[in-house]
Amino acid sequence: MDTVMTGTIFGIEFSFSRVAFEIGGFQIYWYGILIAMGFLLAIIYAFRRASYFGIKQDPMIDVILVGSVCAIICARAYYVLTSLDSYHSFKEAISIHDGGLAIYGAIIGAVVFGGIMCRVKKISVPAMFDLAGIGLLLGQAIGRWGNFMNQEAFGNNTSMPWGMISNGTIDYLSRPSVQSELSAQGVTVNPLMPVHPCFLYESLWCFAGFILLHFLSKHRAFKGETFLQYIVWYGLGRFFIESVRTDSLMIGSFKISQIVAALCVIGGITAIIVIKLKIKNKTPEVKAL
Repeated sequence: MDTVMTGTIFGIEFSFSRVAFEIGGFQIYWYGILIAMGFLLAIIYAFRRASYFGIKQDPMIDVILVGSVCAIICARAYYVLTSLDSYHSFKEAISIHDGGLAIYGAIIGAVVFGGIMCRVKKISVPAMFDLAGIGLLLGQAIGRWGNFMNQEAFGNNTSMPWGMISNGTIDYLSRPSVQSELSAQGVTVNPLMPVHPCFLYESLWCFAGFILLHFLSKHRAFKGETFLQYIVWYGLGRFFIESVRTDSLMIGSFKISQIVAALCVIGGITAIIVIKLKIKNKTPEVKAL
C-alpha cells in the first residue's frame, strides 16, 4: 500500500502520509498513534471513574497493563489466524503498521487475562469490566480513525455525500482476488466509485455508545450490566456496519465479525434478562400493613 494517501470524503480532498514521523530511521505511523491516543483516553476515563465503581487505582494499573498487552497480542493473533493466506512469514504476521487488529480478539484477550489479573489483585471482575466497557467505546471511537489513515475498513459503493474514494480503496478493490471474493458473495463494487466509510460509521456509533453507557452506568442494576450493555451496543452496530464492508475477515461465505456480533447481541441481551429476573426473584416482597 502506498505511504501517501490521496482521495476525497464528504467531497473534500485529502492528501497525507501514513507515516507521521521517523526516529532513527524507524517510521511511526498515524495508525499506531491514533490507536495509542484512543487507549490513553480510555485509561484517563477509567482512572477518573474508578472510585465510582469501587475500584482502587493502584491495583488497577497492573490489570490495565496486563490486559492491554494481551489484548493487542490477541487482536493481532485473531486477525492473522482468520487470514492466514495473507501472511508468508513471522515478520509479516507481527507487523501491524499496515493495520490488522481485530477488536473481538482484543476483547477476548482483555477479558481473559485482565480477568485473571483482577483475581490476583482482588478487584471485582464485573465492576472492572463495567468500567473497561465504557473506556473501550471511547478508545474505539478514536482508534477507528487509524483505519482512515490506512484507508481500510470501508464498504461497497455509495452515492451518499459522505462517500469516500482514495488511491487506497482503488488499489484494494481493483485486485482480481478481491473482486473474485466479492463476486462470490453476490456483491459488485466499482473500484473507481466512492465507497461507504465504515470506519466513520463505527467511530460515531462507538462515541454515541460511550456517552449512553456513561449515563446508564449510574443506574446499573448489577455489577457487570454495563459491560453486557457494551457487548450488545457494539455488537448491534458492528452487525449492520459489517454488512456493507468489503474488507471483512471471512470464514467460507460468512463474515466472521458479523457472526460474532450477532452472538454478542443475543448473548448479552439474554444474560441481562436472566440476571435481572434472578435479582427480582431474590428480592423479598414488602407486604403492606
